[in-house]
Amino acid sequence: MRRTKQNKIATFLIALAVCLAFISYHLFADLPLSKLPIEFEIDQGSSLKSTTAKLQQVGILQDGWTFNVLARVTGKAKKIRFGNYLLDRPISRYGLLDMIGEGKTDRSLIQIRIIEGITFNELRKQMDALPKLRHDSASLTEAELLQRIGAVEPAAEGLFFPDTYYFANGSSDLAVYKRAYQTLHRHLESAWQQRDPQSPLLSPYEALILASIVEKETGKANDRPMIATVFLNRLVRRMRLQTDPTVIYGMGETFDGNLRRRDLTADTPYNTYTRYGLPPTPIALPGLESIRAVMHAPLGKELYFVAKGDGSSHFSRSLIEHNEAVRQYQLKKK
Repeated sequence: MRRTKQNKIATFLIALAVCLAFISYHLFADLPLSKLPIEFEIDQGSSLKSTTAKLQQVGILQDGWTFNVLARVTGKAKKIRFGNYLLDRPISRYGLLDMIGEGKTDRSLIQIRIIEGITFNELRKQMDALPKLRHDSASLTEAELLQRIGAVEPAAEGLFFPDTYYFANGSSDLAVYKRAYQTLHRHLESAWQQRDPQSPLLSPYEALILASIVEKETGKANDRPMIATVFLNRLVRRMRLQTDPTVIYGMGETFDGNLRRRDLTADTPYNTYTRYGLPPTPIALPGLESIRAVMHAPLGKELYFVAKGDGSSHFSRSLIEHNEAVRQYQLKKK
Protein backbone atom coordinates (compact mmCIF):
# COMPACT_ATOMS: atom_id res chain seq x y z
CA MET A 1 0.00 0.00 0.00
CA ARG A 2 2.80 2.35 1.00
CA ARG A 3 4.73 1.46 -2.17
CA THR A 4 1.67 2.20 -4.33
CA LYS A 5 1.32 5.59 -2.69
CA GLN A 6 5.01 6.30 -3.20
CA ASN A 7 4.72 5.30 -6.84
CA LYS A 8 1.84 7.71 -7.33
CA ILE A 9 3.79 10.52 -5.71
CA ALA A 10 6.82 9.73 -7.83
CA THR A 11 4.70 9.66 -10.99
CA PHE A 12 3.12 12.99 -10.04
CA LEU A 13 6.51 14.58 -9.37
CA ILE A 14 7.88 13.31 -12.68
CA ALA A 15 4.84 14.64 -14.52
CA LEU A 16 5.19 17.96 -12.72
CA ALA A 17 8.87 18.16 -13.61
CA VAL A 18 8.10 17.40 -17.26
CA CYS A 19 5.36 20.02 -17.27
CA LEU A 20 7.65 22.63 -15.68
CA ALA A 21 10.41 21.74 -18.12
CA PHE A 22 7.95 22.10 -21.01
CA ILE A 23 6.74 25.49 -19.77
CA SER A 24 10.28 26.64 -19.06
CA TYR A 25 11.45 25.61 -22.50
CA HIS A 26 8.62 27.38 -24.29
CA LEU A 27 9.02 30.44 -22.09
CA PHE A 28 12.75 30.96 -22.34
CA ALA A 29 14.00 29.16 -25.46
CA ASP A 30 14.71 31.46 -28.39
CA LEU A 31 12.07 31.47 -31.10
CA PRO A 32 13.16 29.93 -34.44
CA LEU A 33 13.23 33.17 -36.44
CA SER A 34 14.14 32.86 -40.10
CA LYS A 35 15.34 36.43 -40.51
CA LEU A 36 16.06 39.61 -38.59
CA PRO A 37 15.22 42.43 -38.16
CA ILE A 38 11.44 42.11 -38.14
CA GLU A 39 9.22 45.17 -37.86
CA PHE A 40 5.63 44.76 -36.73
CA GLU A 41 2.75 46.91 -35.55
CA ILE A 42 0.12 46.23 -32.89
CA ASP A 43 -3.01 48.29 -33.36
CA GLN A 44 -4.73 50.06 -30.52
CA GLY A 45 -7.31 47.82 -28.86
CA SER A 46 -5.81 44.60 -30.24
CA SER A 47 -6.81 41.40 -28.44
CA LEU A 48 -4.48 38.51 -27.61
CA LYS A 49 -6.00 36.58 -30.53
CA SER A 50 -5.41 39.35 -33.09
CA THR A 51 -1.93 40.03 -31.72
CA THR A 52 -0.99 36.35 -32.01
CA ALA A 53 -2.29 36.31 -35.59
CA LYS A 54 -0.17 39.37 -36.42
CA LEU A 55 2.95 37.76 -34.90
CA GLN A 56 2.34 34.63 -36.97
CA GLN A 57 1.77 36.72 -40.09
CA VAL A 58 5.13 38.52 -39.80
CA GLY A 59 6.99 35.26 -39.11
CA ILE A 60 7.77 35.60 -35.39
CA LEU A 61 5.52 32.77 -34.21
CA GLN A 62 5.11 29.44 -35.95
CA ASP A 63 2.26 28.31 -33.72
CA GLY A 64 -0.11 30.44 -31.73
CA TRP A 65 -1.52 28.16 -29.07
CA THR A 66 1.61 27.93 -26.87
CA PHE A 67 2.01 31.70 -26.98
CA ASN A 68 -1.66 32.16 -26.02
CA VAL A 69 -1.35 29.70 -23.14
CA LEU A 70 1.82 31.31 -21.82
CA ALA A 71 0.28 34.78 -22.10
CA ARG A 72 -2.65 33.70 -19.97
CA VAL A 73 -0.55 31.74 -17.46
CA THR A 74 1.82 34.68 -16.93
CA GLY A 75 -1.02 37.21 -16.67
CA LYS A 76 0.16 39.22 -19.69
CA ALA A 77 -2.81 38.45 -21.94
CA LYS A 78 -4.56 41.69 -21.01
CA LYS A 79 -1.44 43.87 -20.90
CA ILE A 80 -0.73 44.14 -24.61
CA ARG A 81 0.30 47.66 -25.64
CA PHE A 82 -0.15 49.04 -29.13
CA GLY A 83 2.75 50.52 -31.06
CA ASN A 84 5.35 49.90 -33.74
CA TYR A 85 7.99 47.35 -32.72
CA LEU A 86 11.39 46.32 -34.05
CA LEU A 87 12.77 42.86 -33.30
CA ASP A 88 16.49 42.94 -34.15
CA ARG A 89 17.86 40.07 -32.04
CA PRO A 90 16.83 36.53 -30.97
CA ILE A 91 14.06 36.49 -28.40
CA SER A 92 12.07 33.99 -26.34
CA ARG A 93 8.32 33.86 -25.98
CA TYR A 94 8.68 35.34 -22.51
CA GLY A 95 10.87 38.12 -23.87
CA LEU A 96 8.30 38.78 -26.58
CA LEU A 97 5.49 38.89 -24.01
CA ASP A 98 7.57 41.30 -21.94
CA MET A 99 8.25 43.49 -24.97
CA ILE A 100 4.62 43.92 -26.01
CA GLY A 101 3.36 43.92 -22.43
CA GLU A 102 5.64 46.78 -21.40
CA GLY A 103 5.39 48.61 -24.73
CA LYS A 104 9.13 48.36 -25.36
CA THR A 105 9.12 49.90 -28.81
CA ASP A 106 12.49 50.79 -30.27
CA ARG A 107 12.86 54.53 -29.63
CA SER A 108 15.79 54.71 -32.05
CA LEU A 109 13.48 54.11 -34.99
CA ILE A 110 12.66 56.86 -37.44
CA GLN A 111 9.32 58.44 -36.56
CA ILE A 112 7.22 59.33 -39.60
CA ARG A 113 3.97 61.20 -39.06
CA ILE A 114 1.47 61.39 -41.89
CA ILE A 115 -1.07 64.15 -41.23
CA GLU A 116 -4.76 64.10 -42.13
CA GLY A 117 -5.76 66.30 -45.03
CA ILE A 118 -2.48 66.51 -46.93
CA THR A 119 -2.32 65.49 -50.58
CA PHE A 120 -0.25 62.70 -52.08
CA ASN A 121 2.11 65.24 -53.66
CA GLU A 122 2.68 66.78 -50.23
CA LEU A 123 3.30 63.32 -48.80
CA ARG A 124 5.92 62.58 -51.48
CA LYS A 125 7.74 65.82 -50.67
CA GLN A 126 7.67 64.86 -46.98
CA MET A 127 9.09 61.40 -47.70
CA ASP A 128 11.76 62.80 -50.04
CA ALA A 129 12.91 65.21 -47.31
CA LEU A 130 13.57 62.48 -44.72
CA PRO A 131 17.35 61.87 -44.79
CA LYS A 132 17.26 58.59 -42.85
CA LEU A 133 15.04 56.82 -45.39
CA ARG A 134 16.30 55.09 -48.52
CA HIS A 135 14.56 56.87 -51.38
CA ASP A 136 13.78 53.99 -53.72
CA SER A 137 10.68 55.76 -55.08
CA ALA A 138 12.49 58.93 -56.16
CA SER A 139 12.71 57.95 -59.83
CA LEU A 140 9.33 56.22 -59.98
CA THR A 141 6.20 57.63 -61.54
CA GLU A 142 3.01 57.57 -59.50
CA ALA A 143 1.81 54.51 -61.43
CA GLU A 144 5.12 52.70 -60.89
CA LEU A 145 5.03 53.47 -57.17
CA LEU A 146 1.53 52.04 -56.88
CA GLN A 147 2.61 48.91 -58.73
CA ARG A 148 5.62 48.43 -56.42
CA ILE A 149 3.47 48.50 -53.28
CA GLY A 150 0.75 46.27 -54.73
CA ALA A 151 -1.94 48.97 -55.06
CA VAL A 152 -4.75 48.40 -57.55
CA GLU A 153 -6.39 51.84 -57.50
CA PRO A 154 -6.13 54.21 -60.50
CA ALA A 155 -4.47 57.04 -58.55
CA ALA A 156 -2.39 57.39 -55.38
CA GLU A 157 -4.41 60.20 -53.84
CA GLY A 158 -6.03 59.29 -50.53
CA LEU A 159 -4.53 55.79 -50.31
CA PHE A 160 -2.16 56.31 -47.36
CA PHE A 161 -3.47 56.25 -43.81
CA PRO A 162 -2.58 59.26 -41.64
CA ASP A 163 -0.80 57.97 -38.54
CA THR A 164 2.59 57.87 -36.83
CA TYR A 165 4.83 55.09 -38.13
CA TYR A 166 8.22 53.83 -36.96
CA PHE A 167 10.87 52.39 -39.25
CA ALA A 168 14.45 51.28 -38.87
CA ASN A 169 17.14 53.68 -40.04
CA GLY A 170 17.82 53.11 -43.73
CA SER A 171 14.43 51.57 -44.51
CA SER A 172 13.05 52.02 -48.01
CA ASP A 173 10.45 54.74 -48.47
CA LEU A 174 8.47 52.13 -50.41
CA ALA A 175 8.09 50.21 -47.13
CA VAL A 176 6.52 53.31 -45.58
CA TYR A 177 4.11 53.74 -48.47
CA LYS A 178 3.21 50.05 -48.39
CA ARG A 179 2.48 49.99 -44.67
CA ALA A 180 0.41 53.21 -44.85
CA TYR A 181 -1.48 51.77 -47.84
CA GLN A 182 -2.20 48.48 -46.08
CA THR A 183 -3.24 50.29 -42.89
CA LEU A 184 -5.66 52.45 -44.89
CA HIS A 185 -7.25 49.39 -46.48
CA ARG A 186 -7.57 47.63 -43.15
CA HIS A 187 -9.44 50.57 -41.60
CA LEU A 188 -11.48 51.25 -44.74
CA GLU A 189 -12.65 47.65 -45.14
CA SER A 190 -13.50 47.39 -41.44
CA ALA A 191 -15.57 50.59 -41.59
CA TRP A 192 -17.24 49.48 -44.84
CA GLN A 193 -18.40 46.22 -43.29
CA GLN A 194 -20.17 48.23 -40.56
CA ARG A 195 -21.58 50.99 -42.80
CA ASP A 196 -25.14 52.24 -42.76
CA PRO A 197 -27.04 49.83 -45.08
CA GLN A 198 -29.01 52.77 -46.53
CA SER A 199 -25.84 54.55 -47.70
CA PRO A 200 -25.84 55.68 -51.36
CA LEU A 201 -22.11 54.91 -51.58
CA LEU A 202 -21.48 51.94 -53.85
CA SER A 203 -17.94 50.89 -52.85
CA PRO A 204 -15.22 51.45 -50.26
CA TYR A 205 -13.41 53.62 -52.82
CA GLU A 206 -16.43 55.92 -53.16
CA ALA A 207 -16.49 56.16 -49.35
CA LEU A 208 -12.80 57.10 -49.41
CA ILE A 209 -13.46 59.84 -51.98
CA LEU A 210 -16.25 61.35 -49.89
CA ALA A 211 -14.20 60.99 -46.69
CA SER A 212 -11.42 63.04 -48.29
CA ILE A 213 -13.92 65.82 -49.06
CA VAL A 214 -15.26 65.73 -45.50
CA GLU A 215 -11.67 65.91 -44.22
CA LYS A 216 -10.96 69.07 -46.23
CA GLU A 217 -14.27 70.73 -45.34
CA THR A 218 -14.08 70.12 -41.58
CA GLY A 219 -12.94 73.04 -39.46
CA LYS A 220 -14.03 71.66 -36.11
CA ALA A 221 -14.13 67.95 -35.38
CA ASN A 222 -17.65 68.06 -33.94
CA ASP A 223 -19.01 69.16 -37.33
CA ARG A 224 -17.53 66.23 -39.25
CA PRO A 225 -20.53 63.85 -38.99
CA MET A 226 -23.03 66.51 -40.05
CA ILE A 227 -20.87 67.59 -42.98
CA ALA A 228 -20.97 63.96 -44.11
CA THR A 229 -24.76 64.00 -43.71
CA VAL A 230 -25.06 67.05 -45.99
CA PHE A 231 -23.03 65.48 -48.78
CA LEU A 232 -24.79 62.12 -48.53
CA ASN A 233 -28.18 63.85 -48.66
CA ARG A 234 -27.10 65.76 -51.75
CA LEU A 235 -25.96 62.56 -53.44
CA VAL A 236 -29.29 60.89 -52.69
CA ARG A 237 -31.20 63.85 -54.15
CA ARG A 238 -28.87 64.04 -57.17
CA MET A 239 -27.78 67.54 -56.25
CA ARG A 240 -24.31 68.78 -57.10
CA LEU A 241 -21.97 68.62 -54.10
CA GLN A 242 -20.72 72.19 -54.75
CA THR A 243 -17.69 71.95 -52.52
CA ASP A 244 -14.75 74.34 -52.94
CA PRO A 245 -11.94 71.91 -51.98
CA THR A 246 -12.65 69.71 -55.01
CA VAL A 247 -12.48 72.72 -57.33
CA ILE A 248 -9.18 73.79 -55.77
CA TYR A 249 -7.77 70.28 -56.16
CA GLY A 250 -8.78 70.22 -59.81
CA MET A 251 -6.97 73.52 -60.41
CA GLY A 252 -3.68 71.99 -59.32
CA GLU A 253 -0.66 74.28 -59.44
CA THR A 254 -2.69 77.12 -60.99
CA PHE A 255 -4.49 77.80 -57.69
CA ASP A 256 -2.97 80.94 -56.17
CA GLY A 257 -4.81 80.95 -52.87
CA ASN A 258 -7.88 82.84 -54.09
CA LEU A 259 -10.94 81.01 -55.40
CA ARG A 260 -12.80 83.21 -57.88
CA ARG A 261 -16.26 82.94 -59.42
CA ARG A 262 -14.76 82.05 -62.79
CA ASP A 263 -12.99 79.10 -61.14
CA LEU A 264 -16.35 77.72 -60.01
CA THR A 265 -17.64 77.69 -63.59
CA ALA A 266 -14.46 76.36 -65.26
CA ASP A 267 -15.23 72.69 -65.82
CA THR A 268 -12.77 70.02 -64.67
CA PRO A 269 -13.37 66.42 -63.53
CA TYR A 270 -13.11 67.74 -59.95
CA ASN A 271 -15.45 70.73 -60.29
CA THR A 272 -18.46 69.69 -58.21
CA TYR A 273 -20.22 72.94 -59.16
CA THR A 274 -20.38 71.89 -62.82
CA ARG A 275 -20.58 68.10 -62.43
CA TYR A 276 -22.86 65.77 -60.52
CA GLY A 277 -21.70 63.03 -58.20
CA LEU A 278 -18.31 62.37 -56.70
CA PRO A 279 -14.99 63.41 -58.28
CA PRO A 280 -12.97 60.59 -59.87
CA THR A 281 -10.48 60.19 -56.98
CA PRO A 282 -10.01 61.37 -53.41
CA ILE A 283 -8.62 64.89 -53.02
CA ALA A 284 -6.53 64.31 -49.88
CA LEU A 285 -5.61 61.75 -47.24
CA PRO A 286 -8.64 61.32 -44.95
CA GLY A 287 -8.28 60.32 -41.32
CA LEU A 288 -10.18 57.56 -39.55
CA GLU A 289 -12.83 59.91 -38.14
CA SER A 290 -13.74 61.18 -41.61
CA ILE A 291 -13.94 57.60 -42.90
CA ARG A 292 -16.23 56.65 -40.03
CA ALA A 293 -18.32 59.79 -40.52
CA VAL A 294 -19.30 58.91 -44.09
CA MET A 295 -20.09 55.32 -43.07
CA HIS A 296 -22.26 56.33 -40.10
CA ALA A 297 -23.56 59.82 -40.83
CA PRO A 298 -26.34 60.89 -38.46
CA LEU A 299 -29.89 61.04 -39.80
CA GLY A 300 -30.96 64.50 -40.87
CA LYS A 301 -32.35 66.58 -43.72
CA GLU A 302 -29.56 69.16 -43.86
CA LEU A 303 -28.48 70.07 -47.39
CA TYR A 304 -26.29 73.13 -46.88
CA PHE A 305 -23.60 74.47 -44.56
CA VAL A 306 -21.59 77.66 -44.32
CA ALA A 307 -18.49 78.54 -42.31
CA LYS A 308 -19.25 80.73 -39.29
CA GLY A 309 -15.77 82.19 -39.08
CA ASP A 310 -14.67 80.41 -35.90
CA GLY A 311 -13.91 77.07 -37.57
CA SER A 312 -17.40 75.71 -37.07
CA SER A 313 -20.25 75.55 -39.58
CA HIS A 314 -23.94 76.44 -39.65
CA PHE A 315 -26.18 73.78 -41.20
CA SER A 316 -29.43 74.41 -43.05
CA ARG A 317 -32.24 72.33 -44.49
CA SER A 318 -33.50 74.84 -47.05
CA LEU A 319 -31.92 77.25 -49.50
CA ILE A 320 -33.78 80.16 -47.87
CA GLU A 321 -32.29 79.31 -44.48
CA HIS A 322 -28.86 78.80 -46.04
CA ASN A 323 -28.92 82.18 -47.81
CA GLU A 324 -29.82 83.85 -44.53
CA ALA A 325 -26.88 82.08 -42.84
CA VAL A 326 -24.56 83.25 -45.65
CA ARG A 327 -25.70 86.83 -45.08
CA GLN A 328 -25.19 86.46 -41.33
CA TYR A 329 -21.81 84.79 -41.30
CA GLN A 330 -20.17 85.74 -44.59
CA LEU A 331 -21.57 88.86 -46.26
CA LYS A 332 -21.69 90.99 -43.10
CA LYS A 333 -17.95 90.45 -42.62
CA LYS A 334 -17.29 91.96 -46.02
